[in-house]
Amino acid sequence: MTQGFKVCTRVCVSVFRSITLCVTLNLHGFSKMYSMCFSESVVKSEDFTLPAYVDRRDYPLPDVAHVKHLSASQKALKEKEKASWSSLSMDEKVELYRIKFKESFAEMNRRSNEWKTVVGTAMFFFGITALIVMWEKRYVYGPLPQTFDKEWVAMQTKRMLDMKVNPIQGLASKWDYEKNEWKK
Repeated sequence: MTQGFKVCTRVCVSVFRSITLCVTLNLHGFSKMYSMCFSESVVKSEDFTLPAYVDRRDYPLPDVAHVKHLSASQKALKEKEKASWSSLSMDEKVELYRIKFKESFAEMNRRSNEWKTVVGTAMFFFGITALIVMWEKRYVYGPLPQTFDKEWVAMQTKRMLDMKVNPIQGLASKWDYEKNEWKK
């Protein structure tokens, strides 16, 4: 709790210092420094309340056109669009489509080769991890303790059976003491 309080205090102090520095510089006539601190050119944020263009298969008609600022030739084509469409050539129709949409459904549904990059990267990191594990087994870890030996495990199991450890549901409940063998 005190660690979080210390971090919060440090952040608040640094923000306060930067604001007071900018205000002090402005009061002393350093308007250029002040404009650098509070200028809109430093940090710009998108206005997400306005409609935006997106290419999605489940949302086929975006709210706005792909091209927002039309060139002179595109404006002339938009005027020509208001007349009969039979007078438009195929290239003009395609250009009108590209003004409104960035990709067609066929282009959106096109398979990408991104999966190859993902699988390759995953395999690379699996390989690096395997090399690290092999290095650790060889140089970091010591030999296995004696309690992992088969003889030790057999002696430990025999001792647990002799002590009748957990006779209701555990190991001793599965041992037949009269025949000296596991119950079937």
